Amino acid sequence: MVTQEYLKEHFLYAPEGFLIRKKTGKRAGSKITNLHRYSRINLFGRQYFVHRLIFLMLTGEVPTILDHINGDCADNRIENLRVATQNQNCLNRRHHRNSASPYKNVWWHKATQKWCVRITMNGVSKVFGYFDDIEFADLVAVEAREKFCGSFLRHA
Repeated sequence: MVTQEYLKEHFLYAPEGFLIRKKTGKRAGSKITNLHRYSRINLFGRQYFVHRLIFLMLTGEVPTILDHINGDCADNRIENLRVATQNQNCLNRRHHRNSASPYKNVWWHKATQKWCVRITMNGVSKVFGYFDDIEFADLVAVEAREKFCGSFLRHA
């Protein structure tokens, strides 16, 4: 198992958000590809996410869930990482590209033939209404996120 002491002994943290191997002076970790969103490092025959190693190295903590505050999983600067619950991490997600709606938390409800505003928190979906006008539905969704999402608020 990787420890904070091991990381401090073998790596340097670059303020740009990556690790440098002390032995070679080279940047550690794989490049991010379309298939793998997070940069990884192989240690002891196992792959570790770079952002989790950075957090362990600098704080000594190994949280279950780490959130990238700005939503950019390539940005592993320590100031962009925070401990979160699964629900908080989900609230900070970007809007799905393949959604039928151009707005986050707004979806087409076939049964009513209206736009529905829904936010899921702690596994429970809360519906904020059904609307004929998609732009109005988006305004309701924005208000709902501002009221319920706290510091994990993401509008886009």
